[in-house]
Formats: sequence, C-alpha cells, structure tokens
Amino acid sequence: MSKINREWHFYIDDMINFAEKVIVYTEGLTQTDFINSGLNYDATVRNLELIGEAATHIPEGIRNANSNIPWRQVIATRNRLIHGYLGIDNDTLWSIIKTDIPALLIELHNVTR
Repeated sequence: MSKINREWHFYIDDMINFAEKVIVYTEGLTQTDFINSGLNYDATVRNLELIGEAATHIPEGIRNANSNIPWRQVIATRNRLIHGYLGIDNDTLWSIIKTDIPALLIELHNVTR
C-alpha cells in the first residue's frame, strides 16, 4: 500500500474536525448517559483514535514549534484506545473529553501554518 503524500497542515485540520465531533457527540450528556449511549460512545472513541492517528503525521519540527500541544500524550491516548479496547477507563475517558479535548482544540487553532 502506498503512503499518501499529504501536507501536514491538513492533518491539523483533521484533528480539529475530529475534536469538534467529540465535543458535539458528548454535548448535553452526563458521563453515565455517555457510557450507556452506544453510538455516541463508539463514535467519540473512534474520533479520539483518529485525533491521535492524525497527530502521528505532524512533522517533528512542527511539533517542537508547538510544544504547548501534548503530542506524545495525544498519540499515546490513541494507542491505549486502539490496543486496550475492552479495558478503557471511563472516568479517564470522560476527563479527556471534557477537559483535554477543548484545551487541545484551542491549541490546534493556534498552530502556525
């Protein structure tokens, strides 16, 4: 399979889009409602995975220039979600959704292009 040659800023746009979806999919839900929601839960987890996947395509120089974004943590979260599917801690997940994603979204909008 050939690797797609895509400019890094498109991955930033993807990350913004995925983060916005996470916020929309969980808006107005309590943690309990979210955990029991099925579609919202699955769609949210998938978009969190995609945020991390897109982050892997950001060049090291861009990451270093935007060190206020926790790139390694974003990618590590993706890896934990992908590989630990049945062992997701819902309290941690909810904290990521409600605290980390809104903060990440602000920082992504500030990435110098």
